[in-house]
Amino acid sequence: MSSDYSAEQIQILEGLEAVRKRPGMYIGTTSSRGLHHLVYEIVDNSVDESLAGFCTTIQVEINEDNSITVIDDGRGMPIDIHPKAGVPAVEVIFTVLHAGGKFGGGAYKVSGGLHGVGASVVNALSEWLEVKIYQGGKIYHQRYERGRVVKPLEVIGTCRKSEHGSTVTFKPDPLIFQETTEYEFETLKTRLRETAFLTKNLKIVLRDKRGEQVEERTFHYEGGIKEFVTYLNNSKVALYPEIIYCEGTVNGIYVEVALQHNDAFNESTYSYVNNIVTPEGGMHLTGFRNALTKTFNDYARKNKLLRDSEQNLSGDDIREGMTAIVSIKIGEPQFEGQTKQKLGNSEAKTAVDAIVSEQLTYFLEQNPSVAKLICEKAILAQRAREAARKARDIARRKTALDSTALPGKLADCSDKNPANCEIFIVEGDSAGGSAKSARSRTTQAILPLRGKILNVEKARLDKIYANAEIKAMITAFGTGIHDDFDISKLRYHKIILMTDADVDGAHISTLLLTFLYRFMPELIRQGYVYLAQPPLYKIEKNKKVWYAYSDEELNQIVTEIGRDQNNKIQRYKGLGEMDAEQLWETTMDPEKRILRKVLIDAESESELDLTFNTLMGDKVEPRREFILSNAKYVQNLDL
Repeated sequence: MSSDYSAEQIQILEGLEAVRKRPGMYIGTTSSRGLHHLVYEIVDNSVDESLAGFCTTIQVEINEDNSITVIDDGRGMPIDIHPKAGVPAVEVIFTVLHAGGKFGGGAYKVSGGLHGVGASVVNALSEWLEVKIYQGGKIYHQRYERGRVVKPLEVIGTCRKSEHGSTVTFKPDPLIFQETTEYEFETLKTRLRETAFLTKNLKIVLRDKRGEQVEERTFHYEGGIKEFVTYLNNSKVALYPEIIYCEGTVNGIYVEVALQHNDAFNESTYSYVNNIVTPEGGMHLTGFRNALTKTFNDYARKNKLLRDSEQNLSGDDIREGMTAIVSIKIGEPQFEGQTKQKLGNSEAKTAVDAIVSEQLTYFLEQNPSVAKLICEKAILAQRAREAARKARDIARRKTALDSTALPGKLADCSDKNPANCEIFIVEGDSAGGSAKSARSRTTQAILPLRGKILNVEKARLDKIYANAEIKAMITAFGTGIHDDFDISKLRYHKIILMTDADVDGAHISTLLLTFLYRFMPELIRQGYVYLAQPPLYKIEKNKKVWYAYSDEELNQIVTEIGRDQNNKIQRYKGLGEMDAEQLWETTMDPEKRILRKVLIDAESESELDLTFNTLMGDKVEPRREFILSNAKYVQNLDL
């Protein structure tokens, strides 16, 4: 290796080479998630045309070869020669990073997308891309391959002079997306539906042309985010029929807020800036919460719903069982970090606070029965929270190393470095006994639970803290929950849910995931939660043993070893049927086991929230519909 370090060793990547060299810097990942992100970038450009008032319909088509076509009826990308680049402006859009109408305040007052790199990045990561522009009675066309122009912009036909818009078709490059280049209809459907909710009156049509019959969905919501709240509350029982809606503009910032309370106990608030989700909130969300807390406390005091001697309602009390959408449009959004997780503009806080305070006060004065219902629910939440605080103080572990505070049924590991440690949450004493015998005592802890834990979707905080099984998990993990959660106190960097491979086991896993998602979501977001995958079958022949984790794998093994009467096939009904050696070999041995990491996709968290409430909430009909529509995805669980 040479010790020389000179200018000759500095590599300059020209054009879009940098994107192809380091795609993760621009789309986050080249997995399925990054693949779908390409579609969102092109769609976001069309949505910008809608926000500017020039586009009413966007069509997204998954073609037979898994290429994507996005059609809009906006103004059409500019085809005149760019004064600095000396080539058509559309070519600049698709071949130059940080070029577009989003900069300088010229073409768009507000816009989403990835800092203006969207179209060029999609082009760079596509095997080929073609753009058609309908403008001035002519149809213009240009083709690119792996980011490079292969055909100059040319007129290929004529159209009506009134016809206008852009059509972009691209095929993801398999050299970049080596994991998969196959688009998932359901993933695109979720994102496009959310986009339509956030863009009042915009129609978005999604078509899948890959099957024998074209599958099509249309999303068009005249009520915008009011209909979004109704959709998210579909599986809940609304506390009152109205959607509380606030709308207005302050200092050029357009603010929309819609909210409704339900009979559940979890808050579901989602914030957006220029149609881009902000999972960590930011100033706009702070402004909303400040206005909400102050306005309801003022109303409760003024109308004697709170006595002078009583404490103010906390924000958590008021937001219990609330579903809300906070959406703003701002010209120069300032985000913390490249991923747009959190909005930093202080003026957004002022704008949202002002509009919500004024219009919410007016709504409460005009609707006293609704105001009273919300305040009474918040007062009950306040009392439950105080009871929970007392229970929490009792349950809270003094220090992460105080072993005397650990639950008695926990078989802890001896290693105290959380990075080396993992805990198996196991259903029942029988499986717990096998797991305790099988485990590596140095790094593997076992916590057996008795039956099904409390469904936290239907329980207040005080009931949750009073539940013995949940208290055992809280104490074992060491992080606390909800407002007291502290990820730095986590005692195990792998939390593994190990349940039977049957319907009851799947239900218990869902109950556990519901608890973790609602009260310890950071455990999931930071990648500490896993699902164990015990085998479904044990196959024996001539004293040799195989394990199969699916029906397909069973058939493959039986075909390979031959189908005859010497085959002994056992279908495992539960973990307790395995002895310690089998459980270690198939499910617990880090060298051989299969673990599935549980992750949260921040871009579709509103849909995830709806799924949990559909599965675990009180309403039966939405759950029935969900089961029927998803039955095709179910693995063999002896249904």
